[in-house]
Amino acid sequence: MKIVRADVIVTCPGRNFVTLKIVTDEGLYGIGDATLNGRELAVASYLKDHVCPTLIGRDPGRIEDIWQYLYKGAYWRRGPVTMTAIGAVDMALWDILGKAANLPLYRLLGGASRDSVMVYGHATGRDLPEALERYAEHVEAGYKAIRIQCGIPNMGSVYGVSKRAGAYEPATKGAVDEQSWSTEKYLDFVPKLFEAVRERFGFDTHLLHDVHHRLTPIEAARLGKAVEPYRLFWLEDPTPAENQAAFRLIREHTVTPIAVGEVFNSIWDCKQLIEEQLVDYIRATLTHAGGITHLRRVADLASLYQVRTGCHGASDLSPVCMGAALHFDLWVPNFGVQEYMGYPEAALDVFPHAWRFERGVMHPGEAPGHGVDIDEALAARYPYDPAWLPVARLEDGTLWNW
Repeated sequence: MKIVRADVIVTCPGRNFVTLKIVTDEGLYGIGDATLNGRELAVASYLKDHVCPTLIGRDPGRIEDIWQYLYKGAYWRRGPVTMTAIGAVDMALWDILGKAANLPLYRLLGGASRDSVMVYGHATGRDLPEALERYAEHVEAGYKAIRIQCGIPNMGSVYGVSKRAGAYEPATKGAVDEQSWSTEKYLDFVPKLFEAVRERFGFDTHLLHDVHHRLTPIEAARLGKAVEPYRLFWLEDPTPAENQAAFRLIREHTVTPIAVGEVFNSIWDCKQLIEEQLVDYIRATLTHAGGITHLRRVADLASLYQVRTGCHGASDLSPVCMGAALHFDLWVPNFGVQEYMGYPEAALDVFPHAWRFERGVMHPGEAPGHGVDIDEALAARYPYDPAWLPVARLEDGTLWNW
């Protein structure tokens, strides 16, 4: 079997997605998610101009060799654009392998380690009453794990909360949205949010929260210590992780579990964090961290230090990534939880899929490969629509971490 074509498909059924389709001379094809939110066309160009031409004529079954070729052979290693492109290729090749073997992807990885995949949903509110109502809706829907984000009193905007009712979507059309941020107001309010959740719902659900890189290490340590009575499942991205050693300071002061890694793109980004047991969950994704081949290595390293997976699964990753991630989650021994935000109806139509959700858990299905396809004719009806991620500034105008 040989690769005869590799196509890049850009579509916007509710939001922008980039999909790689690899076709073989035997008629089998596989698809991979190449979406990098806010930088979609950079990856599309990288694939079309630099990667796809090198795939023609290769044996799609030599997944490891192709991964090494794209990583080592380019000289310029790592980075989100490169690793997202590699992730898309890898995902598509595993899809082809599953179809050739007539087996679902998780069986190729070694079989299921669990019966289903626990996922967490997003409960967001512009104020405390609204946030609690959204939390109640998730409890009613059967979620066992729920992330809560809430508007902060006297602060115009905050990460994770839509300006209007409905699902949170950070990317905006037109001008870049510049949001204001106050660490002091946030640190004062958030413990009260968790207290309200536990008072109303008790401790029967896992409670998660995303700081989104907004705190310094000592501020993150203070927050982690303050919220210990509310037993969070995790506190996500409490501080930027470029300086991995900074997490030592957080670890010294709190036993609140820490999750990081949705912006990571290689094992080197989390090596120290894992080896020194400075985090509890690693959130790297199949799309942005080099695909199944590379994320398996990250998970294996993490397992040596009792760190579990908690893969990013926001709707800025396409249903293709969600399908592949669920196969990975079903197999990986040191699984923790999978994020699931859901998708616009149009996106689910463009990407027919075998995965399913029911009462807080998901399953990838039994279709050969990763079980997600693309309706190219329908995708063509949704052209690329530029959108920009926001930036954050402190109240005095200083640019801050988003």
